[in-house]
Amino acid sequence: MTSHHWTTRAIHAGRDDLVDLGLHAPPLDLSTTYPSRDTAAEAARLDVFSAGVDDGGPPIYGRVGNPTVSRFESALAELEGAEAAVAFASGMAALAACLLALVMRGRPHVVAIRPLYGTSDHLLETGLLGTSVTWAEARDAAGAIRGDTGMVIVESPANPTLTEVDIQALSAACAPVPVLVDNTFATPALQRPLDRGAGIVLHSATKYLGGHGDVMGGVIACDELFARSLRQIRFATGGVLHPVAGYQLLRGLSTLPVRMQRASATAAELARRLAAHPAVTRVHYPGLNGAPRPDKQMDGGGAMVSFEVAADPHAVVGAVRLLTPAVSLGSVDSLIQHPVSLTHHVMEPDSREKAGISPRLLRVSTGLEHVDDLWADLAGALARAQALAPSQVPA
Repeated sequence: MTSHHWTTRAIHAGRDDLVDLGLHAPPLDLSTTYPSRDTAAEAARLDVFSAGVDDGGPPIYGRVGNPTVSRFESALAELEGAEAAVAFASGMAALAACLLALVMRGRPHVVAIRPLYGTSDHLLETGLLGTSVTWAEARDAAGAIRGDTGMVIVESPANPTLTEVDIQALSAACAPVPVLVDNTFATPALQRPLDRGAGIVLHSATKYLGGHGDVMGGVIACDELFARSLRQIRFATGGVLHPVAGYQLLRGLSTLPVRMQRASATAAELARRLAAHPAVTRVHYPGLNGAPRPDKQMDGGGAMVSFEVAADPHAVVGAVRLLTPAVSLGSVDSLIQHPVSLTHHVMEPDSREKAGISPRLLRVSTGLEHVDDLWADLAGALARAQALAPSQVPA
């Protein structure tokens, strides 16, 4: 399968055995438990599972493993170019497992680069799981590494400013400490961080991997050694991905390339039009107007657009009629939200300011609608917000 084009692999990954099984669609296994008459053998296998090793044998219990979820993990690992992938109930559950793995290994310090997703920032800043964090610019990350540093965390493109970090340069500078890249915005359809030297890839699978706003999940792609730590934690804490979610996510991967290509083209055109609109003071989009970017890192600019407005950003969100005013991203329909109020609300104001997250910033997740319809809705919302009296616009 690895000799085929990436878009072909996205359709067939996790399905290689279906013809031999006499199946076309992947089976959905909803069992919570799996009978066996050989309890002594099951006891021996549980010892293996509790150490984080997947022996490839039949399942024992739904919290330990599920065949449908395993198909999704296998497919995502292939598409990211990883030895393994471990799925969880949400993206934050996946990140939490990574942090717990650092604590378990006695290397609980993290170097992190802002901006990150707001709840990721919150989890690191509060140290709820026993980790500590040093915030650094990408160019200074290597200098912030200590003897107990277990990981460097970055999101590129970043949420919500879409700032890009040179993953290859960062990974080389920080080696041997692994770099974890949150690849939720780019997806493996546009960017594969492991090919650039990163050690770990995180996805909120709820977003583009699912692609329809109807499934929640998280997944880590990494080497087998780190995967074993993650499976140990999942075995003990129970943050498993539901089989139905695994089925939906595997199905989502098959359309990921075409969805990302179409949505990215629309996002690039929206960014161009927004940059020329008098009510917009700044547009954040990778490569807009020839801005420098990491060489050959990401295929295109992605399907997210952020922009700052002179008018009341809340009025803009309230005035859209086609775009969905909602948190989250990555669906086939376009969403708009105000990060300071929602995704990054849990951050301290000074932390948001240091991360470049303006109170006037809006974030759009571009879907598959026609670009002219989306633009008419955005332009109309901007015009209605701009028409408000100055006294109605917050400072």
